[in-house]
Amino acid sequence: MIKYGELSTKKANINLFLKQLKDNVTFALSEMDVNVKFDKGRMFITLNRNNFEEVCKALKCVFGIHEFDIAYKLTTKDPEEIANSVLKLVKSMEFKSFKVVTKRSDKKFPINSMDFSRKIGGVILKNVNDITVDVHNPELMVNVEIRMDAVYIYFNSEKGIGGYPVGVAGKGLLMLSGGIDSPVAGYLAIKRGVKLECIYYESPPHTSIEAKNKVIELARKLSLYNNEIKLHIIKFTDIQTAIYQNCPHEYLITIMRRMMYRIAERISRMNNCKIVVNGESIGQVASQTLASMNVINETVKIPVIRPVACFDKLEIIDIAKKIDTYETSILPFEDCCTIFVPEHPVINPTFEEAREYESAIPYEDLIYEAIKNHEVIKISTKDKIEEFEDLL
Repeated sequence: MIKYGELSTKKANINLFLKQLKDNVTFALSEMDVNVKFDKGRMFITLNRNNFEEVCKALKCVFGIHEFDIAYKLTTKDPEEIANSVLKLVKSMEFKSFKVVTKRSDKKFPINSMDFSRKIGGVILKNVNDITVDVHNPELMVNVEIRMDAVYIYFNSEKGIGGYPVGVAGKGLLMLSGGIDSPVAGYLAIKRGVKLECIYYESPPHTSIEAKNKVIELARKLSLYNNEIKLHIIKFTDIQTAIYQNCPHEYLITIMRRMMYRIAERISRMNNCKIVVNGESIGQVASQTLASMNVINETVKIPVIRPVACFDKLEIIDIAKKIDTYETSILPFEDCCTIFVPEHPVINPTFEEAREYESAIPYEDLIYEAIKNHEVIKISTKDKIEEFEDLL
């Protein structure tokens, strides 16, 4: 039994959110023998075999779930039969203290919630030895929900990861490097209902196949929350070489990021992505000063979302460890952003200088070729990786 949490605050469009959540839950459990249905109060997953642990593990990666419970369904609403069913269940458990909470959405049920909780608590105390009632910190929570269709009994709940169902906010394109920050930014965007595609810039032979595989693995880990991910791989070598040969070295990163933003915007528009997402954190490196962000951002009209902009590095690392991307991110394979870092990158670039320096590069032609020949990999935790060419 799934509880919605934040979704319950939605009004007229709640069915849109719940339908998306149902689709996401169904996808997450597609290899399991289950049936999913929902109403505005709860979502119910009926298990046709004893695979509770497998289902619970999958649900912990589905955004939009506040809490879920293994519940026992009774079709009877006879108070004595309900109490006896609860007693039968708790007799198989070990506990020293307990509390009973009854929720009664079916107002035709003849006993109010408080009185029915007392009734069930009395039956348990009478028939189970050496236990006490603890209303503040019980070892066992006994929950009884009397709904219109049936009665549900469940015990200590599992926390979900909250957020909005993936897809309700539309699509975004994550600039996924091999570092720590961008996967965390992607995770936080997914949590707000953004379904992600990813873009990665490789620069062979300067970057290795191991660096590419590292990013593919990071995308695979994010796909646990995103259902599946389309990863766009841009060969950036020609653009990067042109920048290196024609621009002052202190401006290499600034110009390079401006080119990356241009490509990301075009890939976004080709794939109906409404925003670009990246892992920039204010002041962390030269290209992430406010002045640098401003100059780099000038090249695009699409909104750029920076979920970790105000996080410090330790906060970002904590989330990376939680979502199991940290150990992959710290593998020693460099991406194209780190290979060409100058000794003294500019931290206060100007619009005028950036425009002047990049005017020496035929970047429109180079961008066109990079996009025309880019590679796309579809990544899912359920399917084999499929590779195909994505042409203009």
